[in-house]
This record gives sequence, structure tokens and C-alpha cells, in this order.
Amino acid sequence: MKHKWSTKLVKSYMEPHKNEENAIPMAKYMKNNFPFLGIKTPERRMIFSALIKENEVPSLDLLHDEVWALFQLEEREYHYVAIELLSKYKKKLTVKDLSFCQRLIESKSWWDSVDSIAPKTVGDIVKANRVEGEAIMVEWAKSSNMWTNRASILHQLKYKTATNEELLFATIERHRSSKEFFIQKAIGWVLREYAKTNPEIVREFVENTQLAALSKREALKHFK
Repeated sequence: MKHKWSTKLVKSYMEPHKNEENAIPMAKYMKNNFPFLGIKTPERRMIFSALIKENEVPSLDLLHDEVWALFQLEEREYHYVAIELLSKYKKKLTVKDLSFCQRLIESKSWWDSVDSIAPKTVGDIVKANRVEGEAIMVEWAKSSNMWTNRASILHQLKYKTATNEELLFATIERHRSSKEFFIQKAIGWVLREYAKTNPEIVREFVENTQLAALSKREALKHFK
């Protein structure tokens, strides 16, 4: 008999796999911003697969509530499960769900959660709804929240030939003078990734744009 999805159900699958020996270095890697259960990624993914295979997943209208409930738990692995659950529905998500994605991005923020949401779930939503989605990304780029800015930069990370260059470069221009490490790093990362598709355009942009040294170094990492 399949059980109804709940936070309690998720905890019943995760808690038996707690590993304090792993938890300490995992928390340290994340600058001790969050406590950890000590469940490493491969094992966590196996637990998640069993969880969704053996039980009822939430209906679409309850998805936000269930994802948000997991995000309220302390241990970081529950936040990863929440993000993974959301991504299972990404083909059904629309631009209306971007405000919820932003809520997640701005909650218990760190690069690991933001980078799991932005290039995948957010990126897929925007790609399926370019006009409306890109208009929202422009607003995210103007946000006072640094993590939402990072998400706006990274949402096209996996787009390759589908990249909207005008939007990409305009977003980078807006933040090129930022002193934030995570913004400088995101700019370099997205340029380095797009260089795999269009190296000459990236090289030209980097040569003609005053970027932070970190952004420039990251962007040109694979150029000889």
C-alpha cells in the first residue's frame, strides 16, 4: 500500500541513514550554514527514488506546500529533496511558478540550493515560455537580493544554441561591477559554459567589457 506524501514520510526514509561522521565535514564544506544528516548525494538520490516509487507523490496543487514544508526542516538534505521533488514536475510548471522558485532561492540561501534551482527548474520554465519568462528574469536581475541576481545570470547556463545572447550580456553588464564573489563567479561560469557553443562571441565580449578579474579568469579558463 502506497502512503500519502508528507514531511513525516520523507523523514521516515531519511532519518535511518543519518551519519554523524559524514555530517561534520559536509556542514563544514557549506561554511556551517546548515546542519546535515550526513547523507551523501548518491545515497540521497537512491532514497529519493525509493520514496517516489513506493509512495504517492503530491498532486500539482499541493506541490508548493510540500516543497516549502521540506524547506522548513533544519537539515540541508531535506532542502535538496525539496528541490528534487520540484524538478520532477518541471514539465508541468509555468511562469506562474517562478515566484515560488524565487521564494526558495531567497530562503536559506547558499550556492548549492540556488545552483540546483536556477539552471534546471527555472531555466526549463523560461525556455518553455520565453517572452514572459525572460521578462521575469530581467526583473530578477534588478532584485536587491544577490542570490536572485545570481539565478538570473545562471538560468541560461545549459541553453547552448538556445541562448538569448542579448539578455545574457545585458544581465552580465548590469552586474559586472559587483563586488560579490558569487556574482563574479556566476558571470565567469555562464560565459565559460557559453564559450563551448560560441567561443568567438564570448572572447569578443570579454575583451570589450570591463569585468572583475575573477569573472574574466573563469570565462577564459578553456581558451588557449
